[in-house]
Amino acid sequence: MCPAADGMTGVIPQADPARRLGRFRSEIDQALKRVLDSGRLLLGPETAAFEQEFAAYLGGGEVVAVASGASALTIALTALGIGSGDEVVVPALTAVPTAGAIHRAGALPIFADVDPLTRNLDSAALGAAIGPRTRAIVPVHLHGMPADMPAILAVARRHGLAVIEDCAQAHGTSLGGRMLGTFGHAAAFSFYPSKNLGAAGDAGAIFTADAVLAARARRLRAHGLDDHGIAAETGETGRIDEMQAAILRVLLPHLDAANADRRRIAGEYSAALAGSGIELPPEFPTANYHQFAVALDRRDEVRARMAQAGILTGIHYPRALHQHPAFKSAASLPVAERLAARLLSLPIQPEVAEARAAQIAAVLLRSLRS
Repeated sequence: MCPAADGMTGVIPQADPARRLGRFRSEIDQALKRVLDSGRLLLGPETAAFEQEFAAYLGGGEVVAVASGASALTIALTALGIGSGDEVVVPALTAVPTAGAIHRAGALPIFADVDPLTRNLDSAALGAAIGPRTRAIVPVHLHGMPADMPAILAVARRHGLAVIEDCAQAHGTSLGGRMLGTFGHAAAFSFYPSKNLGAAGDAGAIFTADAVLAARARRLRAHGLDDHGIAAETGETGRIDEMQAAILRVLLPHLDAANADRRRIAGEYSAALAGSGIELPPEFPTANYHQFAVALDRRDEVRARMAQAGILTGIHYPRALHQHPAFKSAASLPVAERLAARLLSLPIQPEVAEARAAQIAAVLLRSLRS
């Protein structure tokens, strides 16, 4: 096709999780063999070891490994006692599963607008969204960029609200020397394959410093059953499987190096696109740059031209959450609406974008001028 073409596929994909798994295939094969040889496929030694290792990575506390990031958020909300009749404030610019998890917990998501620069929950909009039935806030660290946790926590303390961080895209990002996920009462992580720490299927985890909360989350992930098989409440089929836990154990030690690669590639994009008029993501020294999303006019046209040139991009949020029919919201949130209509995610995964940022940026600029 063009000079940007990839020798394996003919294009540069927006992301390709299989390539990352391939880099560590030998270690992964050994880990999977270990699981199969053990005969323990659920809630076994791999899960326990991953929970300990990920908790240590985050700086201490407890990790409860679960079936997905969405399960992590639902279980965390339920474990905190949030359910029917309660309202939970969430930014309007994020993935559908964030609001879907609130629904599954029995609560109602209340959408708030986002800051135009960070694209994360706007603290002023957060305050305006709080009402008499608000019980919790779910800040999302969009694209691995930290939400303004000091401001959000201050609002939460004033109103007596729980804070559950959505860290689905924030593995390894820190703020003020603390890992994201350790600021709130709990945090939900996703290990979907395309995440910075991604499994070979669905998987997730809850982090909390509260041992009582962690114990309840462990029961809820397994139908509400305690160690004696007695259910004081109902839960869900929310267990991680041993194979995914084993794969995550292989990949976790490489997370910081991969995040450093993403930061470098993001810096190359920022340098190549400076002065172009394209809205770039903010620069933050410890962000993990899960995505490098630019905001531009005529996005769909530009995307089509880039695809013709052999470079695939992503539209992760075609609508803001309050614009989805499933949530039946009449809110008007102009910043989130504008960004949802303009954001375009460039390739940022190191196995895909390494040594290609300047080339991809050049194609973007040509596509924008066409």
